[in-house]
Amino acid sequence: MIITNKIPNIPYSRYDKIQNFLRKKRREILIFLEHSSCITAGINYKIENLLVKEDFLKEKKIDLFFLKRGGDFTAHEKGQLVIYPHIDLKKRNLHITNFLKVFIDSIQVAIFQTWKLQTVYNEADPGLYIQENPKKKIVSIGVSFKSFFTSFGAAINIQNNLEIFSYINPCGKDSKDIVSIKSLGLDYQKENALIKNFTEKFLQKIEERHWLS
Repeated sequence: MIITNKIPNIPYSRYDKIQNFLRKKRREILIFLEHSSCITAGINYKIENLLVKEDFLKEKKIDLFFLKRGGDFTAHEKGQLVIYPHIDLKKRNLHITNFLKVFIDSIQVAIFQTWKLQTVYNEADPGLYIQENPKKKIVSIGVSFKSFFTSFGAAINIQNNLEIFSYINPCGKDSKDIVSIKSLGLDYQKENALIKNFTEKFLQKIEERHWLS
């Protein structure tokens, strides 16, 4: 499997073309990147959760995309770490539920290994939340399984300033409940360690079979 270094400032429209190409070729790759400023809406979006006009977003040079992934509105900013696993579930004979468990668990373990920060998963509002304060969301999750090939993934707030979140109700919630590693007072310069920890755990789990039972 190909694994990228973190790619900076990728327009969402460019990634959308990439993920379509990867699915067509069924080419597995684990992508780490940072998107240029944008707001995305999943298939469950409610327009009232967009708090500003599209003209305002254009003035701010913030793109708006409507996607075929799960979830509602979320934001991408400089300073985020986005993880996109492109995995051929059919070839690997992996069930969607098992893949999601591996993906989410790997992020949780990596965050704990890097910052000793405990998180919990909320299935009703997909993402990872701070265990000590479960209203505070630090990771947004939205995965697509079209043709049993995964795309999209997770966005971890590392050192982004969270401003764009104030233009939406992220997944229908108050934007004040969105936090980052930096806003929590943790060492956001450990991002490379997070990438390493996640990659090791994810690849180990995805290649194993005993966790399927």
